[in-house]
Order: sequence, then C-alpha cells, then structure tokens
Amino acid sequence: MLEPIDQLENLTREAVPTVFDGMVSMHVVAETPAPLPEDASGHLLASVGFTGDTTGIVFLSLSMTFARVITSQILGISVAEIDHDEMVADALGELSNQIAGYVKSRLCTSGKACMLTIPSVVRGQRMSLEHSSAFKCRVIGFRNSHHSLWAEVMLKT
Repeated sequence: MLEPIDQLENLTREAVPTVFDGMVSMHVVAETPAPLPEDASGHLLASVGFTGDTTGIVFLSLSMTFARVITSQILGISVAEIDHDEMVADALGELSNQIAGYVKSRLCTSGKACMLTIPSVVRGQRMSLEHSSAFKCRVIGFRNSHHSLWAEVMLKT
C-alpha cells in the first residue's frame, strides 16, 4: 500500500497533464524539477488546499510569462489581449482548482473524504515555499515545449 504522500504525488502527476490537456489544450509532461527560469515580469504561485480525512495543499509555481500563455489559451484570446493581472490570477486560480479537484475526487473515491479551499494566487519575484515539520512535501516538475512549472504537494502529517 502506498504512503499517503506517495498517493498524493501520483495523483498530482496524473492531474496536471489531464487538466492541461482538457482545460488549456496544452500537453505537459512530468520531469525532474529544475529551477524555474528568471522572468522579469515575475513568478506566480497558485494554491488550493484540501481538508478532511486527508489535509494538504497543491501549489503551482510558474513564470508570469507562462501564466499569461496559459490564460490566453483558457480564455481563447491572444496574450496581447490580456489587459490586467486579475485575468491571469482568475485563470490560474481556476486551473489550480481543477487540478486540486482531480486529486480530491480520487481521494474521496478511495474513501478519504475531503473538501477544497478557495484558490489563492500570489505574484512575486524569486518566491520559494518552506514548510514546517508538520508537512510532508513532494515537488514535481512539468514542461511543455517552451515552458516549465512545478506542482508541489504538501500533506499534513
């Protein structure tokens, strides 16, 4: 039987490509996490938590440039038509919500009832996550042909 953090990692490895294919019409593949590229416009961190029989958080970390590309795909507009950062925050909040929803759905199916929190999105430069010893953490890198992102799962122990 898998450890709970291994189960979360596996579900996230399934969720990210599935949601990207369906919601963003973009193919991404898992890879060893590498440092995210520097981006003059910053980086974005989107998260959704889940609480109940299993409690944790799913984070997405990516460059603002990639976030704008994703937003244009979701909204069906060009990157140039994105006229404010709220559009990007809304799109990435929904993307992270769909990914966490995929994970939550499979947890519930396996008998671990939980509920999702409201998505949270922050933007900044050189952001990193630190977690307390009360959490187990896994980071999974993903890449499409031009961009990369991280999915990080934290499980409260």
